[in-house]
Parts: sequence; C-alpha cells; structure tokens
Amino acid sequence: MAVDVVWTLLGIALIALALRDIFDVLFHPLGRGMIARAIVLAVSAVSRRIGPGRAGPLLAGPLGYAAVVASWAALLALGWALIFLPEMPDGFSFDSGLDPASHAGFGDALYLSLVNLTSLGYGDIAPATPLLRILCPVETTFGLGLLTASISWLISIYNAVSRRDSLAHEVRLAKDAEARLGAKLADADPALLESMLASFAEQLIRARRDLIHFPITHYFRTEDDERALSNLLPYLRSLAAEAGEPERPRSLRVRAEILGMAIDDFAETLRVRLRFPGETTEATLAHYRGG
Repeated sequence: MAVDVVWTLLGIALIALALRDIFDVLFHPLGRGMIARAIVLAVSAVSRRIGPGRAGPLLAGPLGYAAVVASWAALLALGWALIFLPEMPDGFSFDSGLDPASHAGFGDALYLSLVNLTSLGYGDIAPATPLLRILCPVETTFGLGLLTASISWLISIYNAVSRRDSLAHEVRLAKDAEARLGAKLADADPALLESMLASFAEQLIRARRDLIHFPITHYFRTEDDERALSNLLPYLRSLAAEAGEPERPRSLRVRAEILGMAIDDFAETLRVRLRFPGETTEATLAHYRGG
C-alpha cells in the first residue's frame, strides 16, 4: 500500500513538473522554463559538435523545440502511468482476449497512459471505477492541451524570428545603401535619419521583448551570417554613435540616444537570459556575433 502511494505521488510530481515548465515557457513573461532551457542548451551543444559546417547550428532551434515538446509529453505520459499503476488490473476492465493477470505491469500502465494522452481510445483496457473514469478523460484533455500549447509556441517562435530577421534585413539594406552611395548614412538628411533610427529602435525593443519571452528564438539561426542581427548590431551601434555627436540636431541626438540605450538593453538581455559573457555592451555583442 505504501508503495502504491509513492508511485501515485511520484506521478503527480512528474505531471506538476511538466505543467510548471509549460507554464513558464508559454505564459510567464519571466519564467525560466528550466527543463526546456536545459534541453535546448544540450541540443545546441550536440548540434555544434556533430553538425557539418553551419548545418548543425541551423538545426539547433528546430531540434531543440522538438526535444522540449517530446520531454513534456514524456513527463505527462510517465506521470499518468505511475498514477494508473497501483490500480492495475483491478481498477480496469479488459477486452475478452486479454488476461488481466498478465497485463498489470508498468508497461501496460504506460500503454494506457499513451492511449489516453493521444486520445486514440482503443478500448482494450478501460477504466472500471468512478474515479478512473474521470481521470482517463482528464489525461486526454491534458494531451489536447499539450498539442495546442506546442502549436501556439511554434507560431510564437516563428513570429518572433520573423520580426528579428526583418529588423536585420532592414539594417543590412541600410548598410548596403551606404556602401553603394559612397556616403555615410549618418550624414544623410537629419529628418530622414531620425526616422530610420526611430524605426530601428522600435524594432529592436520588440526583438528584445521576444527574446525575453521566447529565449529559444536565439537558436533559430539565419542561414546567411551577413544578414544575421548578431553581425549587424555593431554597425547599428556605430551609426547611433555618429548620429549622436554634439553638433547634430537635438532631436536627432535624442533618437540616437534612444537607439543606443535599446542596444544596451538588448545586450543586457543576452547576459541575463542567455548567459552571454561580457561586462560591456561591446564585449557582449562580440560574443553574440561569435555565436
């Protein structure tokens, strides 16, 4: 009896652990999502070691996402299996072709848990007590919730990556335009430059918020290094510094200062959320550029 209680409590703990991690990743702005974080870091490290060239790092994000979702599903399936295990076989009715005495182990409890979680409902093993008749559909609800949460997370990641890459592309175009015209962008019409700096700052602030909410987006890399935000932030910082020189119009200097502070905040987020080294913005951005 005591062993049955231990299995049940362990199952509840695993389910609670999965739910806490899902909540932290999806719904808590400052949630760490410790399981998800550890898995993504491990997948990223492995991808760097085994992936040829840039193929490994490019796969780190998608593989990390798949591994995290799989870990959530595994925790839920194992947790519910441990809850069902003490009730096997007396708490369930079995198909006429099955011998209850030979289907009372953990493997059968896990099988039942997976059937419930995926809402397959084979019917060869069915709950027979009032409590289990409630718990089995509850697990199916958890499975449907996991599917919905996984899809919502993927959509959020895609949107965040798209916003980050759009900012990087716009900065890259500005840099290329500067090279083609043979004139520094900082020497452009102050009103035009002010508008551009405001746009860059707004988008960078949004990218920082995305990184806070969804740190995994860092591991969804851009195929072209030259168009990656990590390689373009130093240029953006130098542009802000040039536009903020004392002889510039006051309104332009204000915009340049805001952009500079936005870059500082982004670097601080890299240090806090992704544990990037560096005591200064320049040092952190150098590590960010290196991967």
